[in-house]
Amino acid sequence: MVDEQSRPALARGVRLQTDAKSGEPVLLFPEGILYLSETAQQIVARCDGRSTAEAIIASLAVEYEVDRATLREDVFECLVDLYERKLLVF
Repeated sequence: MVDEQSRPALARGVRLQTDAKSGEPVLLFPEGILYLSETAQQIVARCDGRSTAEAIIASLAVEYEVDRATLREDVFECLVDLYERKLLVF
């Protein structure tokens, strides 16, 4: 399903936005809305279809000064969850 070379992107019709009322990050899609944690927002913001999952992990590791191995499981879990909800494609 997802590996280091996967290039995640938002599925067709899915948009990353900030909720106008709450100011929270959300994914808008034809069937509804999904509120995101700050961490999930940072991951999704990097899902441009060009960056590999490994590049996303590396970018987050530098930004948050965390070991890549520590982030790998969390990033993959987030990507798989959004893929299973049909909000991301690889």
